[in-house]
Amino acid sequence: MPSLSRAEATARGASITVESYQVDLDLTGGGEWFRSRVTIRFRATDADTFAEVKPARLLAVRLNDTDLDPAALADNRLPLTGLAADNTLTVEAEMAYTNTGEGVHRFVDPADGETYLYAMSFLDDVQRIFAAFDQPDLKAPVTLSVTAPEHWTVAANAPLAANPAPGRWEFAPTLPIATYFFTLIAGPWHVRRDVHDGIPLGVYCRRSLAEHLDADAEEIFTVTKQCLDRFHQLFDERYPFGKYDQAFVPEFNAGAMENPGLVTFRDDYVFRSAVTDSQRELRATTIAHEMAHMWFGDLVTMRWWDDLWLNESFAEYLGTRVTAEATRFDRAWTTFALRRKAWGYAADQRPSTHPVAPERVADAAEGLLNFDGISYAKGASVLRQLVAWLGDEAFLAGLNDHFARHRFGNATLADLLESLSASSGRELTDWAECWLRTAQVNTLRAEVAVDADGRYDEVLIAQTAPSTHPVLRPHRIGVGRYAVDGTAERIEVDLDPKTDDGRTRLVALTGEPAAAVLLPNDGDLTFAKIRLDAASADAVPLLLPRLADPLARALLWGEALDAATDGERPVTGLVDLIVAALPAETEVIIVEDVLAMSRSLVDRYLDPLARRSALARIATACRRLLDGAAPGESLQLAAARGLIATSTDVELLTGWLAGRDVPDGLAVDAELRWALLGRLVALGAAGAPEIAAEVAADPSATGAERAARCRAAVADPAAKQAAWEIIVSNTELSNRLVEATAEGFWQPEQSELTAGYVERYFSDMPAAARLRTPWVADEVAKLAFPRHAVSQSTREAAAALLARDDLTPGLRRVVTDADDDLRRALVARTAVAATSA
Repeated sequence: MPSLSRAEATARGASITVESYQVDLDLTGGGEWFRSRVTIRFRATDADTFAEVKPARLLAVRLNDTDLDPAALADNRLPLTGLAADNTLTVEAEMAYTNTGEGVHRFVDPADGETYLYAMSFLDDVQRIFAAFDQPDLKAPVTLSVTAPEHWTVAANAPLAANPAPGRWEFAPTLPIATYFFTLIAGPWHVRRDVHDGIPLGVYCRRSLAEHLDADAEEIFTVTKQCLDRFHQLFDERYPFGKYDQAFVPEFNAGAMENPGLVTFRDDYVFRSAVTDSQRELRATTIAHEMAHMWFGDLVTMRWWDDLWLNESFAEYLGTRVTAEATRFDRAWTTFALRRKAWGYAADQRPSTHPVAPERVADAAEGLLNFDGISYAKGASVLRQLVAWLGDEAFLAGLNDHFARHRFGNATLADLLESLSASSGRELTDWAECWLRTAQVNTLRAEVAVDADGRYDEVLIAQTAPSTHPVLRPHRIGVGRYAVDGTAERIEVDLDPKTDDGRTRLVALTGEPAAAVLLPNDGDLTFAKIRLDAASADAVPLLLPRLADPLARALLWGEALDAATDGERPVTGLVDLIVAALPAETEVIIVEDVLAMSRSLVDRYLDPLARRSALARIATACRRLLDGAAPGESLQLAAARGLIATSTDVELLTGWLAGRDVPDGLAVDAELRWALLGRLVALGAAGAPEIAAEVAADPSATGAERAARCRAAVADPAAKQAAWEIIVSNTELSNRLVEATAEGFWQPEQSELTAGYVERYFSDMPAAARLRTPWVADEVAKLAFPRHAVSQSTREAAAALLARDDLTPGLRRVVTDADDDLRRALVARTAVAATSA
């Protein structure tokens, strides 16, 4: 089906004004489809336009007083001709339920057989629910009525207005919203309710998760209330959409979706097993992120997808900020520095990089591709730098002016810059050009000269940019000087890209005693990769165990990980640092992310023999961390997970799974059992019988996903063949089960077993990508890429695939970026081989 282009949206947006949607859905028709009827009232200045709808069967179309032929529907386009100044369009259709997390997703809970529905209209899928003018700048009130089984609960964007008969729900009209914000949930949902500051609150989940939601409801409501209070302190405009419901829904594609009045989250956030504080922090920042969208996205909506950053960058920045300022998770910026910015740095260095705010996004399909670490993490980092430059008071004044000017309407980059310039007195055109309109990331390198007395003779910060995007930018950064005992002094400096080829002399440090570690971007104010001088890099293993500031530790770990990723330092050196410093680490997020990121590098950058040695050393570090952790605390769980992921000790893993020799305080619950079994399966020490037994003990939806991942990881040719068929051809399984299968397929320990599937990826994936909707197809393609097959032949196969002209845009981007990761891995392996020789 054609994707709506920017040109088409601009033309249609100029010619029609949508006044209202009246939507009536009948959800009683069985398991394949539902009945949809919509009446749209709109004004038009041109005689012709079109609406969008993706029906299973189009039943009737009536425009004003004329019945139109349903056969006129072409793909998803419904042509409308002979328009008057005021028009009424009524469309009736049978619409298909989906198993892809789009449109109306239908889920049958394996735990109890109950059926649950939820609507996901993003990015252009409201047309899978009812006919619409499906673009973000044609906002209108929506009035919804629903017929559903009597014992169900139905909720939607707006409050319930009437329940005129059993099985019938009628909702109040919404305020004007973009079509991609429409949602509803329907089914036997479990709900908890509260009220705060006059705002009704609700949280929903499946009945089979009720006990787990109840256990965490107080924390969820507390975070929600704290965030509402903080946003009301920051913004003049109060939360405008009445009630604030949050529904945790199954098999959700995204982390969450900011539907006004009814935010939807993946129900992985309803924790059924022990979790670390970093997982609770992630749930809190997600709640805050989606709440930020109530202003940035819902109240004021981007005009088109080229201004996606007005939604996601602001929600990412404000979500992290409000979490850190208003909740118990006051170290959210540490998580942002290590996890979120690593995502942004990686995305910005790949061939698919793009500006935070691109000049043009050609169509909605291209817009979907830009939901990445650039639009989220880089954009948020840019905003943090802007706040440091303008000052918080001027920044917030500009935001409040922006809301007042464009409330319930649409806005662009130019609109926001106008408000910020007025509030700050600064001209922001040059800032926007270098930070928002250009791609790629700068690197800030410390260059140090020390005299015979151990004092700085000269300190430089050299800013560089890749030759493909040679843009140097202004940066305000902190520069920290750390002694080995962890004590620190810090100065702030402005880096001027126009002087001395991007080199800034820190004259304030000349003659000062040289520090053990000189840390550029201390405080993490800007978006830039950093590199330590050689002496500082050598001192990091001594400093990290003594350094109290978790943000500074996160920056030093991030620098070491990034240097290894770029092949500037060997991965074995990173492993040395893990052995030296990780057992003393107290911040859970640092433990988790260092282990996850280093594991990815070890698996791809080292040959099999070196990999086994590195994993054994990391496992030893995890064991030391585990032995020193307090029973039952987050750090113990993080260390245990790290040990499980890296251990080759089958006896230990089997013993823990059976409940033997488990450390005091460590709960071998459902999630830890699946982690243990998954590792045993990858090592060839467990298989189908053990998976079947675990499924019998955990007959939940999450258990089904974990089992799918384990089955794909079984070291058996028949198991691999069955898994591959699911990946490339099965459309009956849901999005999450296919993704779990793709995630489990490639195991570094099974390279010989899976060697034949490397070529099959490149031959099978083009057709497979067209079997599914873009969101799901792209995620499956990413997970199924043979990332451990680090060889020139894999890159040649990727090049041959990319030479074809029939690839979907998503598959092309996935393979382009994955091939670039292979290039980096090969460079690193070559460097290691040269050093060894």
